[in-house]
Amino acid sequence: MVAFEYRGLGEYHADYEETWQRQRELHEAVAAGAPGRIIYVEHAPVYTAGRRTTPEQRPQDGTPVIDVDRGGLITYHGPGQLVGYPIVRLRDGVGVVDYVRALESAVIDLLAGYGLETGRVDGRTGVWLPAGAGRPERKICAIGVRVARRTTMHGFALNVLSSAERFGNIIPCGIADAGVTSIVEELGGDWTVTGVADDLRDPLTRALTPLLD
Repeated sequence: MVAFEYRGLGEYHADYEETWQRQRELHEAVAAGAPGRIIYVEHAPVYTAGRRTTPEQRPQDGTPVIDVDRGGLITYHGPGQLVGYPIVRLRDGVGVVDYVRALESAVIDLLAGYGLETGRVDGRTGVWLPAGAGRPERKICAIGVRVARRTTMHGFALNVLSSAERFGNIIPCGIADAGVTSIVEELGGDWTVTGVADDLRDPLTRALTPLLD
């Protein structure tokens, strides 16, 4: 069983740099044989840029951006968003795409349980809602990962509450022809990041277990 570590959900929002350092520490330990761990966090507002981010995708108003060692492009993390960082060792033969698909499957299963039908978009990572009723395709969960020594870092960001104004300051994940959404925007209701985090534990464990060393 992979252990879960909660770092800043609810009233306290974790600093990105401190959490990134925690990821690096866990990565070293797990790569050396320690049990895997999944960090759940709700960050203080921050923009992070993956290795393929281009200058025009960054905020144009001088907002600070942290450059990170994951795949993908620029995105936003902040209050109202469940960020998960699985630090796990993959078994032989499991590729990065297999791992990303497992993360997507866990979120898709979670949202289906809430009555929200989501899926994948060809050529794009993450979890999406289809276009319809005058609305474009829209991403509800972004994924950007790194795998080194068969051990994962970084992970996924599931939008629980709306952060539309923050995403409007960038081209999220470099995608200009689609939108960003959240659970509350699609379903309404009284949602908490902690509640969604708890609900995701079982789907995430089921999706990842077959891939782990």
